[in-house]
Amino acid sequence: MRQKAVSLLQELTEAHSVSGHEDEVRAIFVDELEDCGELSSDRNGSVFCTSGKAGPRVLVAGHMDEVGFMVQSLTPDGFVQFVALGGWWEHNLLSQRVAILTRSGEKILGVVASCPPHFLPEAQRRQVMTIEQMFIDIGAESARDAVENFGVALGDPIAPVSEFTALTREDWFMAKAFDNRVGMAATIQAGQILAHSMHPNRLILCGTVQEEVGLRGARTAANHAQPDVAIILEGPPADDTPGMPRAACQGRLGGGAQIRLFDPTAIANPRLARLAIDTARDEGLPHQVTVRRSGGTDAGSFHLADDGIPCVVLGVPARYIHSHNAILNVNDYLQVLSLTIALVRRLDEATVAELTAYL
Repeated sequence: MRQKAVSLLQELTEAHSVSGHEDEVRAIFVDELEDCGELSSDRNGSVFCTSGKAGPRVLVAGHMDEVGFMVQSLTPDGFVQFVALGGWWEHNLLSQRVAILTRSGEKILGVVASCPPHFLPEAQRRQVMTIEQMFIDIGAESARDAVENFGVALGDPIAPVSEFTALTREDWFMAKAFDNRVGMAATIQAGQILAHSMHPNRLILCGTVQEEVGLRGARTAANHAQPDVAIILEGPPADDTPGMPRAACQGRLGGGAQIRLFDPTAIANPRLARLAIDTARDEGLPHQVTVRRSGGTDAGSFHLADDGIPCVVLGVPARYIHSHNAILNVNDYLQVLSLTIALVRRLDEATVAELTAYL
């Protein structure tokens, strides 16, 4: 399971799939799960794999998109100006490599340009540049050159470039897009394991689109899948780095699966959250319970669909998400995978009915 996990994480994190342009990750989902159930998609591009013939409809979902950019304009000298897709801190951008995916399918390498300190007055060196002040250098000599010879067009998606890399410390890896390729990998692996074993429900695996720009794909995905309960798999930020109070840490690398009870977009169904915690304890799975003051996940859209869907979020904490180089401990991923499988197996008709038995 570990070897498959590392291989799948590498393939997924190195894919070019920013919000609204999730084709490469969707293709991996389809390729990995084509023998595990019935494949379908909604008209926004979220993709589904359904297996099992009876019982409650249990959704396991991750979002396919990563934070990235889009070509906004070309300067007369051939530099690319861009807009952000998702949340970026400008400090993380200058001098970083990116790839522009053209309509022909070619990826054009470029760099977010920075001005050498020699040309900056002292006061400006201490300022954070806004994205509006940045540009990407692809080596074009003019706007016409960028269009005709590089194939770049307005609206082309731009993704960070960063190889999946094993660190010196065993089980630690660095890559872009752990948010949320860890959720996608766990969705795929859980589906592959559950497809060949008994589970008391109709299992719906899902990869949603456009989470990073407002939880958009989950809205139509809920309408398509009509789940009775949803488990959302995520790659949330770790908080075990300098500047974060150690006593308040709820996302430590090596701490196991993160079970999120609250963020500003959703409150976990209390009974489902308790079931997740009890399942982790019963299975002997390391876990950490989390209440967040900021952030959000697809649960923010799923739990409001129809007349309400009970949701819980399970996460693999990663340091430095929404940057070119995040870090995780793969053992946390394996704990999330094991917890997801165990939780799905407990969601029979009576258990799911109890989650919303308010009268």
